[in-house]
Amino acid sequence: MKPVRNGRLSALLFTAILCVFAACSGQDREMMVGGNEDEADRILIAGSSTVAPFVTTAAEYFGASTPFSTPVVETTGTGGGFKLFCQGNDGTTSSIATASRPITAGETELCRKNGVENIVELQLGKDGIVFINALSGPEMALSDRDIFLALAKRVPGENGLIDNPYQYWSELNPELPDIRIEVYGPPPTSGTRDALVSLALEAGALTFPDLRALKMTDKDAFYALAHTVRTDGRWLDSGENDTQIIQALIRNPLAMGVVGFSFLNQSGDRVKPARIDGELPTFETISSGDYALSRSLFLYVKPEHLESRPAVKAFLTEVFSDDAMTDTGYLIEKGLIPPKSQDRRLTMAELMD
Repeated sequence: MKPVRNGRLSALLFTAILCVFAACSGQDREMMVGGNEDEADRILIAGSSTVAPFVTTAAEYFGASTPFSTPVVETTGTGGGFKLFCQGNDGTTSSIATASRPITAGETELCRKNGVENIVELQLGKDGIVFINALSGPEMALSDRDIFLALAKRVPGENGLIDNPYQYWSELNPELPDIRIEVYGPPPTSGTRDALVSLALEAGALTFPDLRALKMTDKDAFYALAHTVRTDGRWLDSGENDTQIIQALIRNPLAMGVVGFSFLNQSGDRVKPARIDGELPTFETISSGDYALSRSLFLYVKPEHLESRPAVKAFLTEVFSDDAMTDTGYLIEKGLIPPKSQDRRLTMAELMD
């Protein structure tokens, strides 16, 4: 099986990022990606750390079973992936952005300014945001309100909003363990971080009548409050590498971490999940939506690359194939919760047009 050339793209994308901000010449950019390669045979993919294991596995299968080169996959976070994706349509840019949240209006506008229009959105499947700790750590059962009070920068006090004073879980909810709040999680560029604040912190904020009223009268102020994570050491940014979060929890069994469900699925012998609003994250509860922190995963594709580069369409056909996404598919084994069969068939039909 051909290896995925992550190391090579790390150097290339590092140079690419420098070029984006230093206005490299077209010749410099062409040298950076290897101008003598067949452009139609090159697929560059960048974005979400949650989606990366799935597209990396598909890239390995694709490279081993087709005449095309193995796609290069880089983990930049969802936001970083969109920045690279939106730089233009030429051969130095990524063909596919992987994302653990939908593209924003601002990102769509950035793409449009650089000639990337009519972007194709494909739903790869579903995922759950999970709070985990080491197997030897305490059992945790959290509500949206608990998560908001533990992680928001500012919370309601007796006389209005105050800087978050809570240092121990038991201070915000006496039914929780009397242990220090320490939560390892992704940085602001991560789609997992975006989904966490949208799904959990917003819902937790809305359990307070004054904050519900604030949303009605000043949505911008409400969203700023609900989306701002504390920076006093209780939340610990851990980069775009969920594996590092799991390793940190093994070293610190009293801490918690925030990762995608697939990382829990692959590390169940070392970590365990917390209940959220009474539900454990499982394949079934995430697929049904019963688990409150369920979300969709996406692939975004440039129409020009989809039309002009046979490798792009062939790779996407592999990703959504029966070999990848049926009950015994290799992406299911990696922890992906696939789209409904009828939705997947529609995607396949769209790709074959």
